[in-house]
Amino acid sequence: MRAHRAINLWLGAALVLPMIAIAAISLIWTPYDVTLLDVGNKFAPPSPSHWLGTDQLGRDVASLLMSASVNSLTVAFVAVGMGGSLGVMLGLLASAFGGWVETLVMRLADLGFAFPALLFAIMLATAFGPSLSNAILAIAFINIPVFARVARGAANQVWTRDFVLAGQAAGLGRARLTFDHILPNIAAPIIVQATIEFAVAILAEAALSYLGLGAQPPLPSWGRMLSEAQTLMYLAPELAIYPGLCIIIAVLGFGLLGDGLRDVTDPRLKQVRA
Repeated sequence: MRAHRAINLWLGAALVLPMIAIAAISLIWTPYDVTLLDVGNKFAPPSPSHWLGTDQLGRDVASLLMSASVNSLTVAFVAVGMGGSLGVMLGLLASAFGGWVETLVMRLADLGFAFPALLFAIMLATAFGPSLSNAILAIAFINIPVFARVARGAANQVWTRDFVLAGQAAGLGRARLTFDHILPNIAAPIIVQATIEFAVAILAEAALSYLGLGAQPPLPSWGRMLSEAQTLMYLAPELAIYPGLCIIIAVLGFGLLGDGLRDVTDPRLKQVRA
């Protein structure tokens, strides 16, 4: 049964780790410079010199996909890191003090859910112009209420445990109890949620770039590659297939990884499947 619970974890890792490795390699090497245009060699088929061929501007497709993976992962890690950190702090604050503080934090979380990333990104693009940094802020914003709810729910359960009650009886303040005992004991669900949100962030970045609100030229992006390829579907459908597969693999990989981590770390699921 333990091996069965770990299937999603291993499948997710098998998809995510190679992608991370490729992104790391592309930081120091790609087959071609992604800004290099060779219009005379456009739509070249796959060959030893161009593994996946070239696009409508003669750029090497493999190099574009490799470099775009860096941008997608960077957006995911930075946006989830920013939104997750603030959301966890708000959730811990709500759980520690309760009352009107908890009510205020939860109502702010509800307000955050009312603003989708796409709408928020359009607002930022209108005010400051489309950019990768604005896309990161938009995705980080939608992660705040998600992590606030997860952290608050998990922390509320830990506050009722005996070792926390003993700490309160010993005179420990809520701030010390929160950082010394509550936060370490809710790390598992936070990590699981973060892994799942990586998948959401990658998909959101691709959608924003597809609409021209994310990474701007010459930065490569899977979403913008899809946008540029949509008018070439009959001429060169592979230009849309390649970035589409990359998005699918990344989202599926992080989704499976998050599900696998949840299966392995959640004691309730262990009892049900035992």
